[in-house]
Amino acid sequence: LERLRIPRLIGATIVTGVLLGGMGATMYRLQDEFFNILDELPTLTHKVTKLVTSATGGEGSTIQRVQKAAAEIEQATANVGANPRLIQRRPTVAAQHSSSFRITDWLLAGSVGLASFVTQSTMVVFLVFFLLLAGDTFKRKLVKLTGPSLTRKKVTVHILDDINTSIQNYMFMLLVTNILLALLMWVALRAIGLENAGAWAIFAGVAHIMPYFGPLLITSATGLVAFMQFESLRMVILVAGASMGIATLVGMVVTTWMTGKIAKMNPAAVFVSLLFWGWLWGMWGLLLGVPVVVVLKVVAERVEGMEALAELLGE
Repeated sequence: LERLRIPRLIGATIVTGVLLGGMGATMYRLQDEFFNILDELPTLTHKVTKLVTSATGGEGSTIQRVQKAAAEIEQATANVGANPRLIQRRPTVAAQHSSSFRITDWLLAGSVGLASFVTQSTMVVFLVFFLLLAGDTFKRKLVKLTGPSLTRKKVTVHILDDINTSIQNYMFMLLVTNILLALLMWVALRAIGLENAGAWAIFAGVAHIMPYFGPLLITSATGLVAFMQFESLRMVILVAGASMGIATLVGMVVTTWMTGKIAKMNPAAVFVSLLFWGWLWGMWGLLLGVPVVVVLKVVAERVEGMEALAELLGE
């Protein structure tokens, strides 16, 4: 847009607006399917309760038995040295509280998590806007901070250019593979007959951003939904197998081929990095783990004294 002589402020606003508009249009197109999933949550809860009760033979679920045992232990420790008459009365009350399943706690935890996700997403949008607005400001400042040496300035420019190229290629790979995965998932789930196939395809495309953990999450979620809808082990295996097969196909063939054109990375080092950044930053850490490793590898290859790190991260 700057080449078209559009001011950077207007260009950054246009790009951010297009990104938000595209995501909003997608959500609007699939809002009915997402609302259908929310409307079916009470039915799914009833099915889960029925299945757990039937599996335990009417003796109470495992969770209820654990809650009852914990309440008895808590009652025994709390009543040490207390009045024996009060001890006889309290277990009944504790049992009544322990047998009740407080779904409101789960809903409250889910609401807090959703609010946190929305807040973090808003912060990311503003960060994207301000980084677009900044342009090459930080690049020029980093080059200036290297000192008057022309050699250091050239090395810094080469490092920043390599980082820029690697991150752009990685993001392009994510875009291509996740769109391809979402399309294949939509076709497969729609052919199988799974309800709200479009919404689950979008979920699969977003979850696949997380390397290694994304395919497992996709397979588990679609398998659970298939079990709730069809109540058939054969359909669960079919849906979960299709999800895992598509994720494996996209991950092993397309992603591997495109990653080979970006940078030769050590899979073990990448996995350990994902564990660390995922523990530190949660979902955002899983998203940023690979770019962080790519940046470290590029810097290590260019800076003297960091050859060991570059060798460790490389294949």
